[in-house]
Amino acid sequence: MRHLLRRIAFYLAALWASVTINFILPRLMPGDPVQAYVNRLRGQGTITQATLDAIRLQLGVSNDPLWIQYFHYLGNLLRGELGIATSHFPTPVVQVIATDLPWTIGLVGVASIISFLLGTLLGVVVSWKRNSWVDTVVTPLLTFFSAIPYFWLALGLLYIFSFNMGIFPLGGGYDALSDIYPGWNLDFILSVLLHAILPALTVVISSISGWVLGMRNAMVTTLSEDYVLLARAKGLPERRVMFTYAARNAILPNITGLGMSLGFVVGGALLTEMVFSYPGIGFDLLTAIRGFDYSLIQGIFLMIAIAMLTANFLSDIVYALLDPRVRHERG
Repeated sequence: MRHLLRRIAFYLAALWASVTINFILPRLMPGDPVQAYVNRLRGQGTITQATLDAIRLQLGVSNDPLWIQYFHYLGNLLRGELGIATSHFPTPVVQVIATDLPWTIGLVGVASIISFLLGTLLGVVVSWKRNSWVDTVVTPLLTFFSAIPYFWLALGLLYIFSFNMGIFPLGGGYDALSDIYPGWNLDFILSVLLHAILPALTVVISSISGWVLGMRNAMVTTLSEDYVLLARAKGLPERRVMFTYAARNAILPNITGLGMSLGFVVGGALLTEMVFSYPGIGFDLLTAIRGFDYSLIQGIFLMIAIAMLTANFLSDIVYALLDPRVRHERG
């Protein structure tokens, strides 16, 4: 319990620091978000100073001192108000994020978990059979695929399986040109799954080798420990020794890596979303940065920070469950 309370206090402090940095960084960017929005309205009539002040007030961009803006920002966060997204005017930031987030989590989140599970399992098997043909073939092959630039791998899969073979669609999140209606119906779900296969495959292929190599290296070290040698000497089944004694202790570094990777899921896979024209939060982040959309930038960064802290906190809990030394630490 003491360990858990210390971690909660640490993550609360980290959250406050993230919120503060999230407020400051966009304001260090050159340019004016209101002026960037007004420039897109040129040709639609005269923009008077009164109109400019009204737009500035509506977007929550004021000329008040920075410390006053900071407390206004904290107050709005406590009320759940993240402002208006100028790049999607007049849509609120909360609505933009709520629209993009399910697509990103559904694609990148599921693909990351699949990659972690497959990579960890392969790492256990490869390390257990090291110096065999499995180790000789699987490890270099996965390393080769991970060395391929991310966007080239995506373009290659798109060219082979979509453009040439026509097995998968060329892009999008679902078949918008058909009579499919978005919602919890079978046709829409099947269409979403079909469109997500290639982007998810790109994420899995690109990241699985890191999990395999990390688990393999940790397992090789763990297999030389005394408790593993004792378990083998007692004549326990090989599968029990491999998973219960060796893999359970070797997986701890991968748990930390999984927490960080799941935290980054909220940020989206920008290149994947661009290559496959897949809806998601990463592409909207790029649009917000280009358009000086402070509110949307802050909202997305805040979601990323919260996701990172939550994922790492959960990984700390899993760490404590798997390793009794963490639960009983002192000092």
